[in-house]
Amino acid sequence: MKSRFLLILVTVALVILSTTVRARIYIDINAPSISKFKVAVPDFHNLGKTSDHPDLAQKFADVITHDLELSGYFSPIDKKAFLEEENEGITLEEINFKNWSVIGAELLVKGGYTIIGNHVEVVARLFDTYWGKQIMGKRFLGRIANYRWLAHRLSNEIIRMLTGQDGMFLTQLAYVDTTTGNKEIRLSDYDGYNSRAITTDSNIALSPRISPDGNRVIYTSYKDGRPKLYLKDLRSGHTKVLSQRKGLNIGAAWTPDGTKVALTLSVKGNPDIFLIDLNGKIVKRLTSNWGIDVSPCFSPDGKMMAFVSNRSGSPQIYIKDLATGNSRRLTFEGNYNTSPRWSPLNRIVYTSMNHGSFDIFTIDPEGGEPKQLTGDTGNNEDPCWSPCGRYIVFSSNRLGKYHLYIMTANGQNQRRITGRQGEQTAPSWGPVGTKGR
Repeated sequence: MKSRFLLILVTVALVILSTTVRARIYIDINAPSISKFKVAVPDFHNLGKTSDHPDLAQKFADVITHDLELSGYFSPIDKKAFLEEENEGITLEEINFKNWSVIGAELLVKGGYTIIGNHVEVVARLFDTYWGKQIMGKRFLGRIANYRWLAHRLSNEIIRMLTGQDGMFLTQLAYVDTTTGNKEIRLSDYDGYNSRAITTDSNIALSPRISPDGNRVIYTSYKDGRPKLYLKDLRSGHTKVLSQRKGLNIGAAWTPDGTKVALTLSVKGNPDIFLIDLNGKIVKRLTSNWGIDVSPCFSPDGKMMAFVSNRSGSPQIYIKDLATGNSRRLTFEGNYNTSPRWSPLNRIVYTSMNHGSFDIFTIDPEGGEPKQLTGDTGNNEDPCWSPCGRYIVFSSNRLGKYHLYIMTANGQNQRRITGRQGEQTAPSWGPVGTKGR
C-alpha cells in the first residue's frame, strides 16, 4: 500500500513538472514580470552549393540574437559556451539536444541559407530543448542586401509563436540627427540600423511623425527661414509643404486614421492647436485658450486628445474630449510635464522634470498615480510608443550625448540603439509602409 502511494505521488509530481515545463514555452505578455528564456542561436549553415557570402552565417544569427535580447523575453547564451558538434545540422534528427540543455538553453534557434543569384533563401527552426521538439519553422526569400530585414522577419515569427502577437522587429523609426552639424530627419529600422536621410536641407528639421500606415512622415523645417510643416511620401520620395501659415507651424501629430494632422498654429496670435487635412486646409480649431497649447496626440479611437498647456502657470498635460469640447488637467505632480504620447494599449507616456533632470513617466488617461520609468541616468526625454504598445523609444544623454534607447513599457531592459557621431532625439515609431523591403 505504501509503495503504491509513493508511485501515485511520483506520478502526480511528474505530471505537474511536465505541465510546468511545457507551459514555460509560452509567454504571457500581460504578466507583471517575465522570467527570461535562455536561448541559443548558433551561426546559420550554408545549405547551398556555392560558398559565396560566408559572412551571412554569423550575420543572421547575430541579428536574431540581438532582436530576441531587445524584446526583453530572452537571455541569449554566449556562443563561447556552445557545445555544438561540427557536423550538427538544422533538422530535428540532426540535433543533439543534450549538448544544448546542458549549457542551460531552453530554446534553440537553428537556421540555414541558400544563395540564389543576388537573393538568399533563409530558413529558421525553433526547438524546445527539454522535449527535443520543433516548435516553429519558417522560410523566407529576399535580396542579400536586405539580410537584416529577413532576420527580423524570422525573429517576428518566433515572438508570434511564443506570445500570439507580432514583435517590434518589422517597424521603423524617424528621428532628428545632428551628425552633419545640422538637424536633419533620418529613418531607420527599429534597432537603429539601416539609417538613411529623409532631409538634407543643411538646416533645422524637427518633430518627425510617421503616419499610421508607415508611408509618410511629417516634420517641421526652418529651411526657408521660418517654421513650415512638410509631408514626405516615403514611397515616391515626393515632399510638399503642408502648412506655411504666418507664425508657428509646429508639433504636428497624425489622427489615428491618417487622414488629418493636428498642429500648433499662431495664426490668431495665440499658439493653439488646429486640425488640418492633407491638403493643408484647416478643418477645425481644437483649442482656444489664453495659454500656449502644443504637443497634441490622440487616443487610439481618435475621440480624445492629449496636449500640453501652460494655462495653469506651468506646462502640464491635459485631456480634451473632442465630442464635447471639455478639457481636464491630467498631470499634477511636478511643475513641468510635456511630450505626451498615447499608447495603443491606452496609457500615456510623457516627460517630467524630476529633481532637476528630465525623466519618463506613464499615467492612466483617466488619472491616478504616475509610474516613473527612468531615473538617475541623466536626462531622459521624447518618449514614443512602439506600434504594439509594449515598448518605448526615448532619447537620453546618460552617456554624455543624446542617443536613442528602447525599453519595455514598464521601464525594464533599457538598451541603446543608436550610435552615430552626432545626437539623436525626438523619435517617432511606426510601421513599415507598403513599399516595404
